[in-house]
Amino acid sequence: MRGVPEMLVNIRDYERAARVRLPRMVYDYYAGGALDEMTLRENRAAWKRIPVWHRALAGVAASSPATTVMGTGVSMPVLVAPTAFHRLADPEGELATARAAAAARTLMIVSTLSNTRIEDIERASDVPLWFQLYIYKDRAVTRDLVRRVEATRCSCIVLTVDAPVLGPRERDVRNHFALPDGLGIQNAMAAGEKVAHDPEGSGLASYVHSFLDPAISWKDLEWLRGITKLPILLKGVVRADDARRAVELGAGGIVVSNHGGRQLDASPATVEALPYVVDAVAGRAEVFVDGGVRRGTDVLKAVALGARAVLVGRPVLWGLAVEGEAGVERVLGILRRELENAMGLAGCATVADITPDLLRPDSR
Repeated sequence: MRGVPEMLVNIRDYERAARVRLPRMVYDYYAGGALDEMTLRENRAAWKRIPVWHRALAGVAASSPATTVMGTGVSMPVLVAPTAFHRLADPEGELATARAAAAARTLMIVSTLSNTRIEDIERASDVPLWFQLYIYKDRAVTRDLVRRVEATRCSCIVLTVDAPVLGPRERDVRNHFALPDGLGIQNAMAAGEKVAHDPEGSGLASYVHSFLDPAISWKDLEWLRGITKLPILLKGVVRADDARRAVELGAGGIVVSNHGGRQLDASPATVEALPYVVDAVAGRAEVFVDGGVRRGTDVLKAVALGARAVLVGRPVLWGLAVEGEAGVERVLGILRRELENAMGLAGCATVADITPDLLRPDSR
């Protein structure tokens, strides 16, 4: 277990073990948030404040968390969120993550800021894939990247809309975050693959400022729809009016997200925003949520609030840092087992049984 002596029972155990194993710069990059990290902390705390009003005598002998997301079958409503730079955690990086997601029979969302090319990730595993997209100032770079994605078996594009500029991440500034020699942004090499040392602060902040477009708008969603036939999900929505407009402009899904607390450090916790977005979408698109999910009970609550599935990012990175591919598989297995247990205790045999009344004390 890579020299980690303690028994790893839950996601918190994996985070503690990863903190021991990873260089400070890498751990802080993965773990940190913006400014005072209020939103980062609140993402977790808000899940804990919601009780589950479990059903008694439900006659549930076994529970199955299997479901579908955008038409793709998965073993549970837990997907691998798009996170950058997996090779900082393990030499196999995104390849190990993809193989573990396949073993867990769930879906992986590949980041634009991956250390591994989307084509290589596709060849490494038969895991279902989506692709997370940033829009570059040079639209030709974005267009070429979309064409490459279309040539793989990626079935959706997840457009990040909450990062027109990079949130001020003070841990990265103090550590002068940069990628070591030999690691680059392999999915957008034409835009400049190097996240280099910046003596003034974060190398990633410098990269984002140089290459990504801070002026993205609703017109860019329309532009993207015009160059691809793949369904587009918007990631980074917390407002009902934004969700409503996205659906009206043809978005196939919404990811309620505050970028893991790494952008605006006054954003609402995602679980607090989720009901507003679900109501606004009104069944016209699938809704997903990320941010602070650490327990199977969090997944249960998300589904009860109307989410199709949750996306988990940091837990996957902790597993990858501690045990590589096996660690990611074990982390996903922990969430699955906890969800199955929570479903059984709440009286839910299937995901369809996870309904809003579980979160209301006045259930009839």
